[in-house]
Amino acid sequence: MTETEGSTTFAEFLAHSLSKVRPLPATDIDLIQATGSVLATDVSAPAPLPAFDYAAIDGYAANADDILGATEDHSVGLKVLGDLSAASWRPVRLVPNTCFAVAAGAPLPIGANVVVPLSWTDEGMATVEVRRTPKRGHGVQYTGTERGDGSILAQSGRRMTPQLIALLAASGLADVTVRPTPRVVVIATGDELVDTGRPSQPGQVIDVNSHLVTAGASEAGAHAYRVGICDDEPEALRNVLDDQVLRADFVITTGGTSTGPGDMVRRTLSRDRTVDFPGLSIYQCESLGFGTIGPEEIPILCLPGNPVSASLGFEILARPIILRLAGAEPVFRPSVRANLTEAITSPLGRREFRPVKVTERRGGGYTVTPLGMQSYTLSGFAEATGLMAVGENASTVPAGSTVDVMLLDRHR
Repeated sequence: MTETEGSTTFAEFLAHSLSKVRPLPATDIDLIQATGSVLATDVSAPAPLPAFDYAAIDGYAANADDILGATEDHSVGLKVLGDLSAASWRPVRLVPNTCFAVAAGAPLPIGANVVVPLSWTDEGMATVEVRRTPKRGHGVQYTGTERGDGSILAQSGRRMTPQLIALLAASGLADVTVRPTPRVVVIATGDELVDTGRPSQPGQVIDVNSHLVTAGASEAGAHAYRVGICDDEPEALRNVLDDQVLRADFVITTGGTSTGPGDMVRRTLSRDRTVDFPGLSIYQCESLGFGTIGPEEIPILCLPGNPVSASLGFEILARPIILRLAGAEPVFRPSVRANLTEAITSPLGRREFRPVKVTERRGGGYTVTPLGMQSYTLSGFAEATGLMAVGENASTVPAGSTVDVMLLDRHR
């Protein structure tokens, strides 16, 4: 990559950056602490699930052959041998024309192959009259019907959800091997920046970017730390980076990435040969920088100071890097093909990722509507549900064209 403005395509820059990022080393972690982490290995069932036959409903566990032909007019009587709960553990066995009263979760008696619902009986205690004939297997969960012994419960790369944790816990697992949640440090730079909580004055700009990026990193599944505002002074930046690199898996800065005399981040980090600022052929996001810092070669991404450009840069590059560190696949948000509702123009020679509104049609498929003059504003980006990709060789895109759109409202 070179320093010539606009000389590097987005595809080249993305491929180069992601090639420098490796998933974090795997670690074993307690199941309850694994929420949001990504599995580093396939997880196999250590035993069948369920591990034994049990009653799926409250009722009477019986042998289906003993109650054939039971109807409302001609009930079939069974002797009740006892009661079984989910805590019962002693094996019991049916003999002909008998049953056990069972609670949901109770182990199934030997010889039973059906659980008759209470509402199909007179709910007798010593004997019971069965008034309907259930099919064999009704009300029963058999051993291994959910997962067989040794079967794959979850594949490597899957994110741990509460529902998946429940499945693994039910299978008898206490811990899993995952990629650690990436630690992302966010630093906003600029002498003009002030904290939120007050209106800005002339010569002041509210620090939007660190809030934007910290929230985005958290939404992507990272532990995000907002350091705050760093002055436009090389030594201050180096000190902050030296301090934070010890606790970070990924550092993101905002501001100071252009070629002006006040763009301290670019001047400092490019002089240190830490970060490349190649100049990108991306509309509204030309001045991105990427490199590594510290002895551990922690990846660092430098986003522009303009909040909309920073938001765009986060979506197309920072978010994929976070997911790569986490070991997740794919690293990009879902995308769809959609029909453009009105014609647009785009800067020739630059790839554009335009904020748009995406609508799912009732009969299937999607339409995409440009946001007009609001496209590259904070309010427009807040309303957008997608980023429409327009290639470097397209200066106009007619209405009705089929375009690629990344869905901002779909996490994965």
